[in-house]
Amino acid sequence: MITDSRATPPPPLTAAVRNNAAWCDAVCRSHGVGGTVEGGVWASALRTPPLYPDAVTLSPAVTPDDVLPRIDLTSPGASVKDSFGTLDLSRAGFEVLFEARWIHRPATEPAPSRADGWEPVEGTGRLLAWEAAWSGDGESEGLFRPALLDDGAVFLAPAGTGPVTAGAIAYPGAGAIGVSNLFAADDDPDADAAWRSCLEATDRLWPGVPVVGYEHGDDLAAAIRQGFEPVGPLRVWLRTDG
Repeated sequence: MITDSRATPPPPLTAAVRNNAAWCDAVCRSHGVGGTVEGGVWASALRTPPLYPDAVTLSPAVTPDDVLPRIDLTSPGASVKDSFGTLDLSRAGFEVLFEARWIHRPATEPAPSRADGWEPVEGTGRLLAWEAAWSGDGESEGLFRPALLDDGAVFLAPAGTGPVTAGAIAYPGAGAIGVSNLFAADDDPDADAAWRSCLEATDRLWPGVPVVGYEHGDDLAAAIRQGFEPVGPLRVWLRTDG
């Protein structure tokens, strides 16, 4: 069984933000890109891997002056996860890439029962197959590296050795389990089924620990149907000039 510290759990929004920042840091470190926390911001001075931000705010009091000097603005592609939706980075050449809501599922919510249980992915080969299925084009670009398996990340997929048809990433930290990259590769439009399989697995692997993440649109609606509560806004900014 995978365990996690549950001493004095933080408030839901704090748990969601800090868990996600820890996950971003883990992905960056697996690519040899280091990040540091200073002044309420996690940031990397080097460009981070695709789909991952150069900075994540950890406090609603953070200003652009706390963020921008700590990231690379000399080339296009800088991105900032504005965890509380409080920044205006438009004057620095950023545009809003998307907006979403942080979500939190209390540990007291009963876990759904599923016959097709998901299990942790083991080994480099299976991780590559997981990423290829998640990508949607059958290819793995090496975004999720094997070092993540040694850093607490759990890549969930249906049990067995057949093709990966669905999955999610679960990452323990900040008194919660962060779930991201939930997908179903068989064109199943029912996100609820994927959420039920995922939540059954997280409850089995980390019993009594809340689950956090962020979603928007139809995916947010599906998460709410599975017991999640929206706990705050977030905004991701992307700089296209530079």
